[in-house]
Amino acid sequence: MTESLPDDVADVLGLVLNTDEPVHAALRRQVPHLHVKSRCTCGCGTAYFELNTNEVEPASTGPGTVVAADAQLYTEAGDCPGEVLVFTQVGYLSWLEVCSWCEEIEVNLTAARRWLQAPP
Repeated sequence: MTESLPDDVADVLGLVLNTDEPVHAALRRQVPHLHVKSRCTCGCGTAYFELNTNEVEPASTGPGTVVAADAQLYTEAGDCPGEVLVFTQVGYLSWLEVCSWCEEIEVNLTAARRWLQAPP
């Protein structure tokens, strides 16, 4: 079942895709056309997208699967427990992955959203 793009996913994409980079700007133009196809069941918040490629132009990310954007996550205490990765396939947004590097701090999309919005 496909659902519309939830606010948490849209917010994190907006925070990770830099408006000054042409490739990221092209990917931002795809966001209004994205839908969540599925989400990881572990609770991390990773989201897999569905996109009608007839409605948008591909970004110049190159062939195949590419990490088009990434952001390391820093807690309020300065720890870096994980990162967020934005994957594309042949220039189209494909999925947003939330990665955890430590067992002591819970890393999920909600935490990533908060940490990305916090001033450095």
